[in-house]
Amino acid sequence: MSALAGLLSERGIRVRGCDARESVFVRELRQRGIAVTVGEEEITEPTVVYTEAVDIHSAMLEKARAEGKRLLTRAQILGMIAGEYPHVLSVAGCHGKTSATSMLAHVFFHAGKQATCHIGGEDLDFGNYRSTGNEYFLTEACEFRRSFLSLESEIAVILNTDLDHTDCYKNAGDLLEAYKKFAAAAKSAIVNADDANAIGIPHALSFGLHAGDIRASKLYSDGEYYTFTLSEKNIPVARIRLHVLGKVQVQNALAAYAAARLSGISPREIAEGLEEFRGVKRRFERIGTLNGIPMICDYAHHPAEIAAALSTAEGLCRGTVRVVFQPHTYTRTRDLMADFVAVLKRAENPLIYRTYAAREPFFFEGSAPALVSRIPEAQYVQTPSDLRRRLTETAQKDDLILVLGAGDIDEIVRGLLD
Repeated sequence: MSALAGLLSERGIRVRGCDARESVFVRELRQRGIAVTVGEEEITEPTVVYTEAVDIHSAMLEKARAEGKRLLTRAQILGMIAGEYPHVLSVAGCHGKTSATSMLAHVFFHAGKQATCHIGGEDLDFGNYRSTGNEYFLTEACEFRRSFLSLESEIAVILNTDLDHTDCYKNAGDLLEAYKKFAAAAKSAIVNADDANAIGIPHALSFGLHAGDIRASKLYSDGEYYTFTLSEKNIPVARIRLHVLGKVQVQNALAAYAAARLSGISPREIAEGLEEFRGVKRRFERIGTLNGIPMICDYAHHPAEIAAALSTAEGLCRGTVRVVFQPHTYTRTRDLMADFVAVLKRAENPLIYRTYAAREPFFFEGSAPALVSRIPEAQYVQTPSDLRRRLTETAQKDDLILVLGAGDIDEIVRGLLD
């Protein structure tokens, strides 16, 4: 939402906003001259754009609707903005969207393309959006409430089709049908060949570590980063050294390469652009130390993301990986409970912080205490001071603190740092 506000403001449109609480995004918008208040307020503007995470029957929206104001969802306004560009590249998937879209942006900017990039996180170089021109529009395509169906893409990328957002999808089949519609609406689709469901979607190119048109071979960890040979339909075309942690980033790079190739960018320019990418905030980001113990934050809030982050951390840590996890929404925790339990049992005495409810009311079956009750070694944590105390008691030299979650846990732990 803050990226869209910035894009609209740059186009000379008068933008004002409100949010539920103070945040870094609110402060950044104010620094750009966009007024943002916290809490409910009177809406005087004729058009209201709201995120799908807001209750459609909230008092502010109900009043705006009664007054005859024009109401647009975030997805609708994103689709309208994208529709003004000749070429639209959209990146979808349960996880990896922000990193893959940012990688794609670095490739396009390095190649000198006239492009605008819009992401849901913050690239370490350009934040959550950057514009060098109006030929290409690069954006994340979110599956929540089927919002990505508002985009008409020239190239649609599907990174994975893992089940998520069970509050708006009945089952995995229902979600897969949405991905199929997203791909069908594009001129060309790119899918993950390692994803058994995605590979069945009609596509122009596929990518993967184990199968696909775009592959990575001779893969090895060079220090903390991966280096690999990229092959295009079994022909080696480039040697790439990534400057971001995690094997999952290799797949994101393959997806970005495929999309850039369909856009006519050369293998050399793509490789150079990928090597310029330094990461995204809260995507396995080193943020500092607590009592001298290094701390890494990752946005992981789905079992598959937690597994990937934990594997990367285990490869870097000489001691014990101390996991702090904040569940994100009660429905996700309840419906994926068995998967959360299985992956968190891999960690030694994980700390489970109070749930970030987002848009949902409390119910015990999907709460953090319910998750803790199924993991004998886990401990429930309610406050920042309690979190500091428990980490101080357990973390030792050579350990690594891995903080996982998409809620406010990032801001909380940054306040505990040395």
